Amino acid sequence: MPIGLALMLPVVAAAQDTTTAESYAARCGAAVSPSDRGGWAPLPRGDVFCQLVADPKGMHSSVAYQRGREEDLANDIAAVAIADQFGFFRTGSGKTDNGVQLGISGAVFAQFDVGSPSDDLLNADYLIALPLTFRAGWLSGRFRVYHQSSHLGDELLLRPNPPRRENLSFESLDGLLSADIGPLRLYGGGEQFVGRDSSDLPSFLIHSGAELRPHAAVRFGTLGLARLVAAVDVKNVNDTTVWRTGVSARAGFEISRPREGAVNGRRWAVFAQYYTGPSPYGQFLRSDVRLVGLGFDFSM
Repeated sequence: MPIGLALMLPVVAAAQDTTTAESYAARCGAAVSPSDRGGWAPLPRGDVFCQLVADPKGMHSSVAYQRGREEDLANDIAAVAIADQFGFFRTGSGKTDNGVQLGISGAVFAQFDVGSPSDDLLNADYLIALPLTFRAGWLSGRFRVYHQSSHLGDELLLRPNPPRRENLSFESLDGLLSADIGPLRLYGGGEQFVGRDSSDLPSFLIHSGAELRPHAAVRFGTLGLARLVAAVDVKNVNDTTVWRTGVSARAGFEISRPREGAVNGRRWAVFAQYYTGPSPYGQFLRSDVRLVGLGFDFSM
């Protein structure tokens, strides 16, 4: 027997994991921890709505290298996001993962030109939201109002021919419904933009997507549980007289605890990324981009 195969056999034996009874909420990290179960839970951790894996403005922290072109300014981009959420209360969970939760969330999405001598900041989007989420078995949803403002980087404005800066900000009324179907999750909804600055920003968009999280996972002893995750996110934006479509796709592996304790643990993932369509980065939203990359996602 080859030495390499002999060394791998104990790992493979320990890696087999059957999680057929695990709910989709448990697989995506939205299961209600035992410490939060009951009719009323103030200041809960986590959420009952699964985070959107492939949404470029998903509320999870991440760092990624992206290869593409952003308004003829950069070919090599480092995209960084810092995001977190805080639950005010959760109610209705009982002995299940069902529940209704109200909280607050915030994020900063920044992009840097790593091909420049000083890694110039290109754009920063600031987002703060009040999400109301729920889960009722296989059905879950998120309804929120949020504010976003976008700003060009200082180094970018100092370049010989800087792009035109816009005073870009808006508020949005956002609603999504999500259905769990075995290993598959489907979601859809839309956003209505209000309080737009500039006034010619898109008025609304249609948001849909799909995620795949198989039951099967690989357990590496006490180090963690690795599961294949693949997702696609689609946004159709009503931009004045035309519809523009942005497609984001990600695939990779998500690492979680082998077994959750009284309080749910954090997760991290590595994803290959692809995006095509209107730039998801505020100050460049009027341009079309195509980006490929590799990134790490983290749940705070």
